[in-house]
Amino acid sequence: MAETNRKHSIDPNSGFCSETRIYYSLRPDVPLPPSSQPLSLAQFAFSILRSITTTTSDTTLLINATSGQRLSYGEFLHRVHSLSLSLKTRYALSRNDVAYILSPPSFHIPVLYFSLLSLGVVISPANPLSSTSEISHQIQLSKPSIAFATSQTSQSLPSNLRTIIIDSPEFLTSLSQNKNDVVNFADASRTVNQSDTAAILYSSGTTGKVKGVLLTHRNLIALIAGAVAQGETLVLMERFDFETMLKAVEKYRVKYMPVSPPLIVAFIKSELTKKYDLSSLEVLGCGGAPLGKEVAEQFKEKFPDVDIMQGYGLTESVGAAARTIGPDETKRHGSVGRLTELMEARIVDPVTGEALPPGQKGELWLRGPTIMKGYVGDDKATSETLDSEGWLKTGDLCYFDSDGFLFIVDRLKELIKYKAYQVPPAELEHLLLSHPEIADAAVIPYPDEDAGQIPMAFVVRKPGSSITGAQVMDYIAKQVAPYKKIRRVAFINAIPKSPAGKILRRELVSHALSGNLSKL
Repeated sequence: MAETNRKHSIDPNSGFCSETRIYYSLRPDVPLPPSSQPLSLAQFAFSILRSITTTTSDTTLLINATSGQRLSYGEFLHRVHSLSLSLKTRYALSRNDVAYILSPPSFHIPVLYFSLLSLGVVISPANPLSSTSEISHQIQLSKPSIAFATSQTSQSLPSNLRTIIIDSPEFLTSLSQNKNDVVNFADASRTVNQSDTAAILYSSGTTGKVKGVLLTHRNLIALIAGAVAQGETLVLMERFDFETMLKAVEKYRVKYMPVSPPLIVAFIKSELTKKYDLSSLEVLGCGGAPLGKEVAEQFKEKFPDVDIMQGYGLTESVGAAARTIGPDETKRHGSVGRLTELMEARIVDPVTGEALPPGQKGELWLRGPTIMKGYVGDDKATSETLDSEGWLKTGDLCYFDSDGFLFIVDRLKELIKYKAYQVPPAELEHLLLSHPEIADAAVIPYPDEDAGQIPMAFVVRKPGSSITGAQVMDYIAKQVAPYKKIRRVAFINAIPKSPAGKILRRELVSHALSGNLSKL
């Protein structure tokens, strides 16, 4: 892991060690609690809270951008305490139970997360836009004993899954019924080990098939160590709307915002930005998909006082594994920054397995305390992605330059990035092939200025079929979340494949971009 001793000769510029062939983080080390110490993420976060300042309890933690409702740190702690007691006594939830959570953002969600985590219950949040079949697959993976949903999203859950409605009077009462108690999370967390699973998140992994990523309390503690509970306020939007977001920035003097590249494009193009005072903005944290140099420069021209901090990460690495920090690093256009604290990396030749020095391209491998435990119920996928030394094979073709900046060259795993959402081509291809009039199909990323990439399908009709592109798109739209919809269709005579039967996506991408589909 990244805590390994560094007696080797490490290049102070690149972080590369010629002896171990490992790239080490150039960021200052972050101290972590002993891994053997029983500790939940909730208990660790609250211990940091208590150490900051006595006035933290009065500081606003959450603001609802739509209603203006506020929640202080003190109120948050009491709600977590009250809810955790209720969940433990009324619903008999205990350590290692899995809770499936299907809800849009709200004040209740962070309270629910911390309440469950303090009890050692595994949280498994899902996108409320997911289709019924997607939800069914996720539930098969995580095997929850209970679900939390709104009165609207609960309709997508199976009737035999015990479900608590978080916008019901009963749930709301459980947030305040123990309000006068002294808040103490030590007892609730005493039996939670850092090696226990804290969350199951859903990811397409390296093959396009949706998997459940097992993250431990230790993974999440390493993520937030030294960066949480600083008396900061989060402005929450229950539903995204660009102008509502701009109003919130002006009203609440927002300094930092996480964004995706399509939102950067919206900032550049939209005239709405002139209507609002955005002078409080200092940094936009951009991730989810590559940001082009031209787009970054256009944004800087329009907003010269705002830095774009790019980053790179996976669900399997609990988010950012590399990022840019400060004005100087953000000028490295095309780079996703330097390795984050406690992270190690290798650049591995996909053919020879050789670990490569700066300037050479290969598959990026990552190792550190935030790397996942594995995939739930899928030992084969886990062994293919994590090696015996704890290295995570990302499936991305990358290189480090001589100053330790990471560059993403290509995506070996072929995921489509639609507005920072991951869209696995294999999943869509499987659905296309289930249509009685489709003989063969392939799905590729097609560049789109607003979305970054859109799923495009190449379809081979069965003899005698006259199925249209609109019918193909409608067929898929009924079975997947909105962000996975196919938005462009081309009909061809045959899907180009390798001798081993692998779809030659790059050939399809080349033909799609050239408009030269007749040769196919």
